[in-house]
Amino acid sequence: MKKVRKQSKFSWEHIKDFCDTLTEAEDTLTREIVSCISDKWSLWTMSVIAENRQPMRFSRVMEHVGEISQKSLTKTLRGLERDGLITRKVFAEVPPRVEYTITPLGTEMLDNVAPLWLWVATRVRRFQDSRNAFNQRQPAIRKQ
Repeated sequence: MKKVRKQSKFSWEHIKDFCDTLTEAEDTLTREIVSCISDKWSLWTMSVIAENRQPMRFSRVMEHVGEISQKSLTKTLRGLERDGLITRKVFAEVPPRVEYTITPLGTEMLDNVAPLWLWVATRVRRFQDSRNAFNQRQPAIRKQ
């Protein structure tokens, strides 16, 4: 019996045609934003801030994100703020207090990414099986 391939909900041709209407600067920014949100920490950091549903201090974000260095979290938060996905509010106190909040644009992005995240999570065993099968097919690396 022949497998029937499921039709995609999106027409990649239509998406490409739309992207062809962008200026060079818009296309470059589109690629930068997609790269930013697909990096190691951005989506996870955004989801932590969004899930909290109230402003979060840097240390609390760091606690909840987990295995991230202070330097990487700072870089991630700056990029998310620059792109309008979170806001950063500085309080003139000693020591200074900084709080981060998800923006409506950030919430909208997470709402669009959530189905992909759930899709991956519900198929994680299939990914594990594929990786295991791949690893079993690979010849052992010989020590020199």
